[in-house]
Order: sequence, then C-alpha cells, then structure tokens
Amino acid sequence: MKIEKLDLPESAIEFLQSQGFEKLYPPQADSVKSGLLDGKSILVSAPTASGKTLIAMLAMMSYLSKNNGKVIYLSPLRALAAEKFSEFKKLEKIALGNKVKVGISTGDFENIEKNLEKNNILVLTNEKMDSIIRHGAEWVDEIGLVIADEVHLIGDESRGPTLEMILTQLKLLETKPQIVGLSATITNSDVLADWLECTLVENSWRPVPLSEGVCDAGEVTMADGTTFEVERSIRGTPIDLGVQSVKNGGQSLVFAETRSRSKSLATKASDAISQILEKKEIVQLEKTSKKILSDNEHTELVKTLALLVKKGVAFHHAGLNQNCRETIEKEFRNGTIKLLSSTPTLAAGVNLPARRVVISNVNRYNAKVGANRPISILEYKQLCGRAGRPQYDDYGESIIVGNGNTEDLIDYYINGEPEPIESKITDDKSLRTHILSVIVTHPGIKKEEILEFFLQTLGGIQSRKPTLKFAIDISLRFLSSQYLIIKKGERFAATEFGKKTSMLYIDPLTATYFRDALENVSEERKHTFGFLHLISNCDEFFPRFSLRQKDYETASLMIENNSSELLESISEYDCSRSLLALQSWITESTELSLSDSLGIESGDMHRMTETGDWLCYCLREIAKHVERADLLEELGNLRTRISYGIREELLDLVRVKGIGRVRARILFKHGIKNLDDLRKIPVNKLAEIDKIGSTIADNIKAELRRVRY
Repeated sequence: MKIEKLDLPESAIEFLQSQGFEKLYPPQADSVKSGLLDGKSILVSAPTASGKTLIAMLAMMSYLSKNNGKVIYLSPLRALAAEKFSEFKKLEKIALGNKVKVGISTGDFENIEKNLEKNNILVLTNEKMDSIIRHGAEWVDEIGLVIADEVHLIGDESRGPTLEMILTQLKLLETKPQIVGLSATITNSDVLADWLECTLVENSWRPVPLSEGVCDAGEVTMADGTTFEVERSIRGTPIDLGVQSVKNGGQSLVFAETRSRSKSLATKASDAISQILEKKEIVQLEKTSKKILSDNEHTELVKTLALLVKKGVAFHHAGLNQNCRETIEKEFRNGTIKLLSSTPTLAAGVNLPARRVVISNVNRYNAKVGANRPISILEYKQLCGRAGRPQYDDYGESIIVGNGNTEDLIDYYINGEPEPIESKITDDKSLRTHILSVIVTHPGIKKEEILEFFLQTLGGIQSRKPTLKFAIDISLRFLSSQYLIIKKGERFAATEFGKKTSMLYIDPLTATYFRDALENVSEERKHTFGFLHLISNCDEFFPRFSLRQKDYETASLMIENNSSELLESISEYDCSRSLLALQSWITESTELSLSDSLGIESGDMHRMTETGDWLCYCLREIAKHVERADLLEELGNLRTRISYGIREELLDLVRVKGIGRVRARILFKHGIKNLDDLRKIPVNKLAEIDKIGSTIADNIKAELRRVRY
C-alpha cells in the first residue's frame, strides 16, 4: 500500500514522503485495512522494528484532521517517552486543520502542569496518565484517541496494573475514544483485543529477516538445521560470536545476566575488536573516550568504560549515569562502537539494533526465589527482536550460548510460543492502591459498583468473580481499618488522608507506615538519619541494595554515630546499602568515594536521589496532614540535601541556579557561606574563584537577583 493512496490530508502525505516513507510495511497496511484511519480501535501484535511508531503517527494525523479532541500516547518508560516526543514533535509542521501542538509529561505525579491541556498530542508515562485521572483533570473527557505502547507489559508485576487500570478507565469514557494498542507478539493477543474492544491485527513480518540459533562447543545450529563454525578462543563463546559478526562487517549486541559480566565480556572483546577498527573510527572513539572522562568523576567504572570505548567496545547497564549511557548509545548507533555488552534492561529501554544478538546465558537471578531462573520465552523474543538493523543489514541473527542442550533450547525458546499475558491487578498491593483511587475519583461508590468496575479489567475477565469479590473485601477492610476510607450506609468515600495518599501516588501501606512513624516522633531533636531509614525502607524506594558482608561494620558505625536521629531503635540488620549511600551522599561523599566504599555507581545514586526526593516530599505532605508543623522545615531541608548531595551549611547557596554541590562547597571554603556573602562579593572577585570564571560569575549574580528571601 502506497503512502500517496492513504486517506489523509495532502499536507500529511507530503510530510510522510519528506521523511522517506513511500510504501507501508505489511503490519501498517493491515492496520489501515482494519480501520485505523476510520476511527476504529485496533490492537497491533507485531515484532520489534515492524513499524509500529508509524502506525501511531498515521492514527494521530487522521484523528486530528477530522476532530478537535486530544491524542494521548502512553509509554512505559521516561526514556521511551522522550524518544517518541522528539519524533512526534515533527508533526507540528503539518497543517491538519487544527494546529498541532505536542507536549510531554513524565514525572511529578502530585502536580498536573496547567499548560498540559494546551497540547492536542500528549506523550505521557502510564503513571502520569493515572495521576491525571486521579486528579480529575477536566480535559480527560476531550481525549479522542489513545495510543498505548508496549501493551504486553500488562503482564508485568510492577508496571502492568497501572497500564491496565488506565486503559480500563479510558475505554469506559462516555466519549468512547479510539484505542490503538501496540504490542509485541504474544500468545493470547485475542484476549487482550476482546478486552479492549479492538480489532486484532497480527503480523509476524520483520523489515530484516531473523535467523535464530544456538552455539555449543564452537558450532552454531540454526533453527532451520543449518550449521556453521565459530573460531574459538580463550575469550569465551559469547565474545567469539560477537567478534565474528564484527569481522563480517556487522555490529554485535551481547546480553549478559549481570552488570559485572557485561563489563567482563566487553573487556574480553576489546583487544580483538580494536584490531578491526579503521583510522577515522579510532579518532572518533578517542574523542568519545576523552568526553566520558571529562564529563564524569573518575570512578573505576568510568575509567574502564573510557578505556574500552577507545577500542571500539562498551558495556551498558543501570549503574552508568545517563550521560554515559547516552554517549554509548549514540556511538553504537553511529557504528563506531562495534560490540556492546549489556544487561537485558537495554532491550526494554532504547532501540539499539545490531546484526547479531548474542544471549550469553538464559538464566537470570530472581530476587523473589533467591536463585537463578530461566528467562521467559517473551523475554527471549524481546532480546532477539534487536537483531538486524533496518537500512544496514540484509539479515539479523540471534544466537543463544548453550551448554550441551542445543535441542532443548531450540525447542523451548526458538520454536516456543510466548507465554500468555496474565493480569497482575488482583495482587494485594495493586488492588488496595487502585481501589482507593476509584473511591477517591468516585465518592459515594458502592461495593457492588467497585466490583463491577474491576470485573471490566483484564484481571476481572481472567479471575473468577467470587475470588475477585473476596480480594476486594480484604482491601476494603484494610483501607477502612487504616482510616483511608469511610463507609456511610452502603457507600464508600475517601478520608482526607485517603485522598492525600492517592494524590501522592504511593501505596496505602507506605502512607500508613509514614503516618504512624511521624505520630511518634519527638519534638526536641533532629531526625534526619531516621527519616532516611524510613524512606529507604519502603516498597517504593528504588534501587535498594542489600548489605554485603564487608558493609555490616560500616552500617553499625553509622547507626552509632547517628543514633540520636533515629525514630526507633535499629541494628545493622535493618539497614540497606542504599541507606548508607543516602547518608554518605548528604554528607558530600563523592561519586568516586561511593563507588569505592559501597559499590554504588553514579546511575544508581541518581535514581536513589530521585526516589528519595519524591518520598521525602510525600513524608513532608503526610507530616502536614498529621499536623506536625515542627517537622516541615527539617523535611524540606532534607529534600534539598538529597537532591543536591550537600550538608546543611550549603542549603542557602544552592538556592541560586548554577550553584550545585561542588561550587557551593568551593564558595563556602572561600568564606562565602550564604546569600548575603554572595551578594557582597564583587563579581570580579567571584570570577577568580576556582570552578567559577567570569561567565558563571555573571550568571550567578543575575540569578541571585531572582532568589526570594
């Protein structure tokens, strides 16, 4: 099907052609035939890289050329949302009758930006959309098109229930919006389509043909029975496979089961890959290596990464900060990094295809069972979906590293069907959280109406009615016992505490944990370390690292030194390494120190400060609710300290934009301890201070005028 034949405005056709689109891929053509441009709801189940983003854009252009409503694009991850936002922003150039304005919102769940409603295309994370519904934003009724990316994640324990909840609520809107679901290939896509009241579009076509196989003892056996040899070396099979593909002109993506193994595999590949590089690639990689070193503290992780990048290889995992990850992703896309070793999180995050994908181990550590377990078939299909770069490769290969079990791996993973998607919304945590949100948004609702609502979720379809009713009863009893909801006759309403909990977007169990702890806090002393323990101990805090054997002494000493600030008596066995990291961070430990002493890397610390800041905000809001005004200043200061990683004495200085933890400490050492000192110092004297300079000094003085006292 040709682009020029589509029932779209001329301006939309011209735009698509200017972007290089001439003909639709089969899944795209099938979507159009199923009524995509006629306002029909569809669920597209197709492999990675089969053109699902264009399906979304076609639906957007068609809808906005005929309607005045809003388009919502739902994404499971902030990184993916940002990627899609930049793609959809191009649509603002098109004349569709309505002026296209694209907006994005991915964080701060308690606040809804006022200017959001000015956009007619909104890119949102699932959690942000859920929060918008909870806040009762009036423009929700204007939504006419909902595009949900990665719908198969409904089966995910952590992300699934929120996505399921918002899709249930959106499909029940009186305006009956068009729903376009985009999903990986799954077994029970028909069940999902029926639940969403969508026409199912299934297509297994890929732009680059995929071959799958298993390598054992230097021989690769492909699913079609063909075999080929791999030159073996002491580097090990995963790297031998990766190097072979690079020698043949491709790139390799090697998936490792742990962070340490991803670094180890990249290191093993470095010497072999460095010999294949061209001169211009070596020059570019030298620049990239220097950039990594100049932009980051010189932790062992950063130094190792910079060294490997010079040789055309890299590793990628959540311990790296965003700056490092983006640099690596850019160079891999550009083709200068030839082999990338990564943990599986990359497969769910950014789109980085390679000619050959190597799965070094099908086992992953499962924290719930405390042991290694095989990955699911759906996870395997997501990993091998990265094989084959459109426009670069004529084929893609996915090869599992076996261990005398080639036939079993081919039968189970390559020839196997992905597991059916099962709802997780009836789990205790999900149910109590979402029942509370339903009661908050529907005051006066009856128990039968709550049951009726949840029967319309995927979980309701997949559960027996008596089982769901029993689970709802348990959640209602918990919410009532903790005074989050009250019952008047047959009807339920949220208390002020229940409303606050729902708006803060935390688990009701966490809210009660915070409330009960705050009610018992004494007035006479500081509680900073106790608050950090409270925050790092709740379910929402992430990432939480357990203590290693060598950390117990550090934990014991930290408790002893901060015992006066505890809310309750604790031992080192009640601590996590994340608590030690937070306490070290707010006393100005460097990233290098945190890495060396606690094994906490920059990327981990960044996520800890994000969740820590949010949970500290929640704690402060609950302190307001329980009328502990005496705690508000300390909690407000703690938020700033978590965000910047500073001691209390620097709080005044970081109020000025452009002054972070490093500059604030330098200024303090030069006798500039507060805003008055900063105002008094002449700009030329300020410029002479290390890490300041004339430009920054001018900016600081300008920003200083904007700070309120």
